[in-house]
Amino acid sequence: MFKLIFRLQGWKITHYLPEEIKRCVIVVAPHTSNWDFPIGMGAIRFMKLNQRFAIKKEWLSFPFKRIFLSLGALPIDRSKNTLGEKKSSVDAMVDLFAKHDELRLVITPEGTRSRVEKWKTGFYYVALKANVPLALAFMDHEKRECGIAKVIYPSGDFKADMKLIMDFYKKFKGKIPENFSVDVELSK
Repeated sequence: MFKLIFRLQGWKITHYLPEEIKRCVIVVAPHTSNWDFPIGMGAIRFMKLNQRFAIKKEWLSFPFKRIFLSLGALPIDRSKNTLGEKKSSVDAMVDLFAKHDELRLVITPEGTRSRVEKWKTGFYYVALKANVPLALAFMDHEKRECGIAKVIYPSGDFKADMKLIMDFYKKFKGKIPENFSVDVELSK
């Protein structure tokens, strides 16, 4: 179904993730519309990527469990540890990399389809702590093109790395262009 929607909407894939990259965080932007999901899933199916995404374990119950698992959901457990401290989402996602030899974890750093001028930066820290690259995936609604066009290995220099990421994404148009902005502070 996703591949059909992708084709009927006139999309094409212009860049692919290098085959040798089996473990990475796939950063997806812009994310301005509910249409991004079926288009993105169609692209992933055409690229033959075995992508996954993190979801709270509580969401994996009836009636959603089968649907989410079939789409690539991986449950994260943020329950309290033996010291009574709740695990962060970043640490829970890093744990996923420790459990999987092959993992391409999709994250949308805007965190919403509405306009934000400050991105969530957990994706960066997941990649850094898990020692995996960031694969920069894009959806350009103006050109009807998408793909994974750049791979960045986090250096630990957060500001410099984020500037590279913001420079990469600022040229793309979301379905609702006014709802997309790179992180204003990190693009300086």
